[in-house]
Amino acid sequence: MIKGSNVTLGALSENVGSVIVSLGWGSPTGEGDADVSVLMLNADGKVRSDTDFYFYNNPVAADGSVQLLGKTPTADGNEDRISFDLTAVPSEVDRIVVAASRYEGARFGELEGVRLSLADGAGDDLLRFAIDEADSVSAIIFGELYRRGGEWKFRAVGQGYDAGLAGLATDFGVDIDDDAGAVEAQEGTAADDQGYRTPSTAAGEPSPPEALGAVPAPRTSDDDAEQKRPTARPRTAKKKVTLPKAAKKTLAENESWKGARLFPVSALKSDRDRETRATSVLLSVMAQVPEFGRRLTAAFGAPAGRMETFTEVTLPHGDTPRRPDGVIRVERAGKLWTALVETKTNGNSLKAEQVQAYMDIAARRGYESVITLSNDVALEGSPLVDVKIDGRRKHKVALWHLSWAEVAHQAQMLIRHEGVGNAAHAWLLQELLHYLQHENSGCHGFQNMGPAWVPVRNGIDEETLCHGDRRALEVVESWERLIRQVCLGLGGELGQKVLPVQRAKRGTDPGARRLRLADQLCRDGRLQAELRIEGTPGILAISADLRTGKLRTSIEIPAPEQGYPLSWAKRLVRRLAEAPADLHVETLVEGETGGPRGTLERLRPEPADMLPKDSGTRITGFRLSLLKGMGSSRGNAESGFIRSVDDAVHRFYTTVVVHLG
Repeated sequence: MIKGSNVTLGALSENVGSVIVSLGWGSPTGEGDADVSVLMLNADGKVRSDTDFYFYNNPVAADGSVQLLGKTPTADGNEDRISFDLTAVPSEVDRIVVAASRYEGARFGELEGVRLSLADGAGDDLLRFAIDEADSVSAIIFGELYRRGGEWKFRAVGQGYDAGLAGLATDFGVDIDDDAGAVEAQEGTAADDQGYRTPSTAAGEPSPPEALGAVPAPRTSDDDAEQKRPTARPRTAKKKVTLPKAAKKTLAENESWKGARLFPVSALKSDRDRETRATSVLLSVMAQVPEFGRRLTAAFGAPAGRMETFTEVTLPHGDTPRRPDGVIRVERAGKLWTALVETKTNGNSLKAEQVQAYMDIAARRGYESVITLSNDVALEGSPLVDVKIDGRRKHKVALWHLSWAEVAHQAQMLIRHEGVGNAAHAWLLQELLHYLQHENSGCHGFQNMGPAWVPVRNGIDEETLCHGDRRALEVVESWERLIRQVCLGLGGELGQKVLPVQRAKRGTDPGARRLRLADQLCRDGRLQAELRIEGTPGILAISADLRTGKLRTSIEIPAPEQGYPLSWAKRLVRRLAEAPADLHVETLVEGETGGPRGTLERLRPEPADMLPKDSGTRITGFRLSLLKGMGSSRGNAESGFIRSVDDAVHRFYTTVVVHLG
């Protein structure tokens, strides 16, 4: 495209409900960069509020219409990608401005290959716009998406700003701190007949067709147009880098071409190989990515400081020296914090004798902690390894446990949602995550319901499981570990807190609570759990009925405080337009066990069927449920119970809960 031209997106592709806009540039020095920003404007050319201004400190719209995906390194510089869900853009938004800015006196003329490209929802490139005239400006409006006749169009703007991000934002109605709106004047502007300024147009250059009103240029100083004041950058936190969710198109000729990995797993043949490689990979990334290393060790009492990590360290211990899998050392103000690390992969369990030896070594040498790392998940009040603490020693050593699922969760939170300091750190975490998730790494998290699982299921099926059977308690503990891991996985994908709900009084002994759940399992044949997901209107409940072999996932949402019941029913059906047809919907009524119920498929044409026949009955809410068969193996097979629970929770959230926010 050329400057000022426009095009209807629907004429380029049928898949433009969502689009990806990429802004790119190169730098001769390899250090130049810029920040992208997006402004959603109403018909008056202003933001509705400051939340319509999206940049690196406000990267995602609550309705999902805008999401800044972060930077991706290119051969000659960086590329910033922005995802737009045009179907979610509010009707009062008339156009969307896409811009980028430099700071601290830098200008776009110092960059090369300044460009914009737009791809459809399938990732196919639809258009490209190169900006050649950007010598002295510190901000550029690359283009804008706007509505015309019920369709979305794109205009190539290419307008420069000399006042940077602050001037650009304030002219569209954003309130910037630190008097950043007072910016330098731009030479060569001319007032038009609508009272705002636009850059002078070169002789013979055509005006943009279908003009929506020229894009405002920065304000001039009231005191003296010749007296320029320095541009103030908006007061924000340090920028973070995250990786885009959508992978770039591969340059491989076919699927048999495998990309080179920093941490390969194909050569791993034994459990010892897997343990050694996993320990070295994890500890090296912890030392190189401070945000990640700090995230994992802060909960263990480590200070914030310079971290170094080591593997295969030999330490004296009686007649036979010991070699812990790893050592972590953190220096802060001349003081050292040290932790010994013992690692297990696959289904291998920690050995009490090994851990006890490391606890003794740490106590004698004045180390602070021993950290165990395995696929198992620790439970409150139920240690994975029993060790003896010598009370005569003044120096106390803390024993901590970390699961591989927790490691993957923290890596995913940083690179997908919260960001790290630079693109190299993000890439390192991505390589670590790829390694942990590979089928040959042995770092897959909790995978087995234990030896008591099959006997307990058979006992429930045959009605021979007796009250007080110790094996029922073992299954309850495995169930709790599974639920904690499901929370970690879902939370890492969403970037939100997902926590198990414990229906017990504060201070209740965890062991006593699990005994009650074991009694309930013997009596009812069901395992139950509840998850609290940040930002959702209710608690997600999971029930595994071992008698029927069915998993039920459900959520209860309260009735609105205002409006009419029929309007509530119609609104709920509309919100669940994309939900599965077999979703069960039950109306909850006051003082009764349940109200009308039916599948979404039956209720869609007749939402009134959700209402009680007695118009005087008060509706308190609605319960939405999905049923799924559960696997019968111990958890290692594809159809195993653990995989079934994980799939059921993810399906329910992505197809039902996500529409209720």
